[in-house]
Amino acid sequence: MQHKWYNATEIEVGLNSKRSFYMETIEVSHLSALTFFAAGESLYGKRRFYWQNREKTFTLVGLGHAYVIENNDGENRFDHVEHEWKKLTNQIVQEEQELQPILFGGFTFDPKNEVSGEWSNFPQSYFTVATHQLVIRNDKVYVTIHLMTEDENSESLFDNLRKERDAFIQVAHLNEVKTYAKPSMISYGEPHKEAYLQSIDQVTDLIKANEAQKVVIARSLALQFEQAISSHQILSHVENEQPNSYLFGLEHQDMLFYGASPERLVKVENGLAYSSCVAGSIKRGKTAEDDEALGQSLLNDTKNRGEHHYVVEMITETFEKNCSDVKVPNDPKLLKIRDIQHLYTPVEGKLQDDATILQFVKHLHPTPALGGVPRMQALEMIRKYEPMNRGLYAAPIGWLDADGNGEFAVAIRSAALVKDKAYLYAGGGIVADSDAASEYDETLVKFRPMLRALGGQLHE
Repeated sequence: MQHKWYNATEIEVGLNSKRSFYMETIEVSHLSALTFFAAGESLYGKRRFYWQNREKTFTLVGLGHAYVIENNDGENRFDHVEHEWKKLTNQIVQEEQELQPILFGGFTFDPKNEVSGEWSNFPQSYFTVATHQLVIRNDKVYVTIHLMTEDENSESLFDNLRKERDAFIQVAHLNEVKTYAKPSMISYGEPHKEAYLQSIDQVTDLIKANEAQKVVIARSLALQFEQAISSHQILSHVENEQPNSYLFGLEHQDMLFYGASPERLVKVENGLAYSSCVAGSIKRGKTAEDDEALGQSLLNDTKNRGEHHYVVEMITETFEKNCSDVKVPNDPKLLKIRDIQHLYTPVEGKLQDDATILQFVKHLHPTPALGGVPRMQALEMIRKYEPMNRGLYAAPIGWLDADGNGEFAVAIRSAALVKDKAYLYAGGGIVADSDAASEYDETLVKFRPMLRALGGQLHE
């Protein structure tokens, strides 16, 4: 086992205070990220996170909170998080990527939404540096301890964390990846179904009156189970069933927000920025021929191509303001995942000196695929007509390191798990020729991944 030590002292964190920030990283033999996540439940349950990129080249697990950045600063929340993160890391000189502390979390969809419900106690921005951070990068496994303290007895505190770390690794090595039974669902309901259908008609009329070009309207399902569901139980099912997506789970108090998103918002790596324009969708076919025919119909569909164009146009404009050498293909291709296929166009560029990943997140969110066109008018209509609070649904979730590298996904195909209840979210883009019944049917397709992971199914 390789052993590495890094210690940065007297880092100023917050006003008028000095704290010491200690880090220690070891490289270990192969272990399962999910069993490491599960091993932390007894000590750090409700304070964990999980992330895996779509390519399966980067996995991140966090147990405990060494440092938390959260705020309810509305439109300033992105800048607040960036300021706090830079203040924490500006004295850290990184020698190797594996020694980087990583900040993980998300921003809620709309800080102005005041609808009460399962998101009432969730801050508008919520990010953490884990006490125990596991990184699997290109088949190498690193476990890092982070300790931030003003306590002069830091050596004793750190020794205790070493014992915890070794115990977690031991459990993760000894316990094979567990196969969990699907939860037993008692019932599910469709909150505000009639209000949702009515909202589509109302928004369609406004679009026909040229009040907007496109508005995304979402709805939820509410599920009840026989007993509480553990975070690692549900993440295991999502990981098995949605391998070609971004997988994420973030605990906050009694909630686990989790999902399997096909959509990257932005990635920054070594001075290059990448995004994915994902908009326009259709179900998968039951045969290869049927699937091909459905895909071709999507590529040729005027409504979906129009929706997709809005997204490409907006993301390209943001890239041209923050990057040089911007590259955008002329036509979309198909992105196929288990239950659904989307129109997909990648965008990339070389980052300008003053551009950062969090500034990209700030300017890209929400894209027309999740908000609408024009953005501000669409958001006003969503607040007025959408009968729920999205929370982290359709919002940016992801990570960044001390050098500014990182990646954020758009948190669709997602759900909130609260003890023995789950709330699933799905939506669609409304344009002038939208039909409420068709939009409702589209949400049924988008509910499937999270509903299947929870042991339920919809009878369409």
